[in-house]
Amino acid sequence: MDLQQDKKLKISLVVSDLSASGAGRWGGAVRTFLLYEALKKLNHEVKIFGFVFGDESPEVSQSKIPIVAIPCAYHSGFIKAAQKVIKQIDGDIIYAVKLKPTSFGLSIIKKLTARRPVILDIDDWELSWHGGEQWKYRPGLKQFYRDTFKPDGALRYPDHPLYLKWLESLVFYADTITLHTQFLKERFGGVYLPNGKDTTLFDPSQFDSEASRIRYGLAGYRILMFPGAPRPYKGLEDVLAALDVLNQPDIRLVIVGGSPYDAYDNQLMQQWGRWIIKLPKYPVSEMPAVVAAAHIVVVPQRDTPAAQAQFPLKLTDGMAMAKPILSTYVGDIPEILGGTGYLVTPESPEEIAEKIQWIFGHLDEANQQGMKARERCINYYSTDTMAAILSDVIKNLQLAGKV
Repeated sequence: MDLQQDKKLKISLVVSDLSASGAGRWGGAVRTFLLYEALKKLNHEVKIFGFVFGDESPEVSQSKIPIVAIPCAYHSGFIKAAQKVIKQIDGDIIYAVKLKPTSFGLSIIKKLTARRPVILDIDDWELSWHGGEQWKYRPGLKQFYRDTFKPDGALRYPDHPLYLKWLESLVFYADTITLHTQFLKERFGGVYLPNGKDTTLFDPSQFDSEASRIRYGLAGYRILMFPGAPRPYKGLEDVLAALDVLNQPDIRLVIVGGSPYDAYDNQLMQQWGRWIIKLPKYPVSEMPAVVAAAHIVVVPQRDTPAAQAQFPLKLTDGMAMAKPILSTYVGDIPEILGGTGYLVTPESPEEIAEKIQWIFGHLDEANQQGMKARERCINYYSTDTMAAILSDVIKNLQLAGKV
């Protein structure tokens, strides 16, 4: 399939956070870099611009990717760092990744000063992390003064929820919006652009599952794998409670990489350490071999606004590698799996326990479902699919005379 476009454009991906807890996590195996790969398939010249906050450094293993990472203090250093980023953004198209001041806010300024079209990609409802519509900022006079003028004042943080709320009213500055869930589409409108996977890299025919289990110290266990960052809304506590119910000594939940945000996975270890095996973070090139070691990939999302707004990348990890996937009826997950996985009610350890028991009792049948999941991933959730959709988005900007 020839996806390359006739006119080669310079596209600037403007990213809110390139540090290890932002887009730099997982060796770059997050949406920013999926967009990069899809745009490169169209033969465009793509460069990534963004901030590295605090003392962190970008942890992106793909050294061939052109990245401009500007160091930035969390509070007082943002304005100077923003000026540096804006000055260097040089694309014919500006592609803002996330509805944040540190990405879309800067992109609006560049649009107004350089007359460049802006595409906005929304992959989270940012306000959901702060209580959604219920969040209010009602400080007293003294608190407002502290928030504004103290060196570490809350309002000096560029992605304070007050600014996130303001920015939602400015989405009309985007010439096009791309997003990856129906929840976000209903809220913001735009073009549906699902997360894709490199299904050539993630190809189960290239790996021996038992050899992978031996390689990663998992031999002799029946493996449930969560190849992502643990957070409370992702439902790992429900899986671990299900393992308490089953109480079968050869089953383990393997958490790959751990949390780049906090010590939540250590809390899980304290309560359920007997069921957990932690593997370190691996570069994206090694993740297919890691996922190959799983018997089941678990994506047990809880039904929260944050989860409803997300397209879990762990789904396409499991789908591409033809693994049985155990997930929940939350957000777009049923539609993404399209009948090729196993779904339970969120926050239902008993149902999870029953489904785990059933899958291991019918593993050949479950593996056939996994093969169907891979076929679905190739057809609907590959980076080629992303590239085809982005090709149309860019052509529409050209037809409108904006490029």
